[in-house]
Amino acid sequence: MKINSYKKKKSNLYEITLSNKNKINLYDDVILKYGLLLKKELSEKELVKILQDNALYESYYKAVKFINSKLRTEKEIRKKLANYSKEAIEYTIERLKKEDYLNDYVYIKAYINDAVNLKMVGPNKIHYELKKLGFKDNDILNYLNTFENNVWLDKIKKIIQKRINSNHNLSSIVLKQKIYQDLNNRGFNREDIDLVIDDFTFDDQDIYLKEYEKAKNKLSKKYSEEELEYQVKAYLYKKGFRL
Repeated sequence: MKINSYKKKKSNLYEITLSNKNKINLYDDVILKYGLLLKKELSEKELVKILQDNALYESYYKAVKFINSKLRTEKEIRKKLANYSKEAIEYTIERLKKEDYLNDYVYIKAYINDAVNLKMVGPNKIHYELKKLGFKDNDILNYLNTFENNVWLDKIKKIIQKRINSNHNLSSIVLKQKIYQDLNNRGFNREDIDLVIDDFTFDDQDIYLKEYEKAKNKLSKKYSEEELEYQVKAYLYKKGFRL
């Protein structure tokens, strides 16, 4: 089987036209490895071997392109290459590690730094998300534990203050409960939440007066004056107001 022509395509791919009119796309790595620029004729056995090797390179370059958009984990790479053979996947993973495209420490460090600097989440959330990506506890905690506890306390303070400033209708009891649950869901340690939240004053007197008037106007259509005050206070009590 003869090689009739080569045609350069995008990136490092070439289109090879064979004497049987078939066209195959080969990576330049494969062309150089088998000396195809000088070799003008191939046996069926040689062609099979060339295509097998080409599949390895195809898997590798697909992974490199995937990584170039952002850092990836080994788990993500394996998922991306799920349609390739086991041999191709293992070749790709081994080569990526050798060339430092896949480096657990670099990924973990970058992920945690981004989370600390850009997200309002706590250490438990960060740990959980990295575990889902397939990293080991020790590798995660070795870097996560380098951050001082003040980093997390400051984030908790900012979240609490923001929630207090934006509160317009919740009682102090309900607001405090919601803030606590929110901080817990964000992955902050409970002892840190308790330490910070107790320093804040939750004053709902103005909100109580506003909610009182709203409830009174709403319930005045249903109850007499004698019963209205009781019903209004009972309504507000259910919403967590204690004034």
